[in-house]
Amino acid sequence: MRNLTFIWKKGAEIESVFEDLGKLRIAVFHDFPYLYEGSLDYEMEYLKIYSQSEKSLLFAVYDGDEMVGATTCIPLSDETEEVRKPFMDADYDVEKVFYFGESILLKEYRGLGLGHRFFDEREAHARSFGSFHIACFCAVEREAGHPLKAAEYRPNDAFWLKRGYRKEPGLQSNMQWLDIGESEQTVKKMTFWVKSLENS
Repeated sequence: MRNLTFIWKKGAEIESVFEDLGKLRIAVFHDFPYLYEGSLDYEMEYLKIYSQSEKSLLFAVYDGDEMVGATTCIPLSDETEEVRKPFMDADYDVEKVFYFGESILLKEYRGLGLGHRFFDEREAHARSFGSFHIACFCAVEREAGHPLKAAEYRPNDAFWLKRGYRKEPGLQSNMQWLDIGESEQTVKKMTFWVKSLENS
């Protein structure tokens, strides 16, 4: 195991590492399936939602001074309308749902069990309040024959299923970002995965 260090930050504390988190998000989401052509200015604005929520959490992994992995979560009720709306339309009580944001690792740090650690940390945080019954996250849907899909690419579905999450095709949202090589943002379909936090 590498000599890694871990940090936990909640609510307004998360702002202190926005730059580190933004750089990591740009690096990891550059790859398929997100193909994100990010900018640090956009990231600094996008991430504000986490520092504005009293119940949000960032759990991050550092190798020396570099953030090499991170995960976030936040009550669904504190998220944007585009994230809340599918659950509201499906008659979920959004006050009882915790939304899991990114779960990102640089390639050379994968295979160390950190992906499971990320889910453990987020699920424990959501349960700690005693009022959240469901955890959820969303993943982008790309066409099977996408020209930038690498031959060795493997989706995370099996890992998510092993963690007890189920894909809910009826819970979908549209999000926009700038793809690699694009000059304007385009809409992407995002499908949610959910898990009960009770008795699991």
